[in-house]
Amino acid sequence: MAGLSRCFHFLKTTEARFRPVLRCFALGLTATRTARMTGISLRSVNQIFIRVREKIADQCQLQSRFAGHLEADESYFGPHRVRGRQGRGAYGKTVVFGLLKRVCT
Repeated sequence: MAGLSRCFHFLKTTEARFRPVLRCFALGLTATRTARMTGISLRSVNQIFIRVREKIADQCQLQSRFAGHLEADESYFGPHRVRGRQGRGAYGKTVVFGLLKRVCT
């Protein structure tokens, strides 16, 4: 129970009831089907699923190369004018998109 309380202290269920819900989440089952299979209320299963997704997102953000300050910019390169159309509407333009990560020291 020590491992469970460290990450999921918000749960008001035992680890024995939490593990099947987590297994169903890993299998990609819906919350409704998981609630029917485990006997836990749909609201509780939804809450568990949301919290697990939040924990996964937090871990992904910590391990991402793009964490920190990023700058993004786009430009269009090509003919200035094609048969009366100007700007982005002109045919034959190439879109260039760039990301820059600033290293703050």
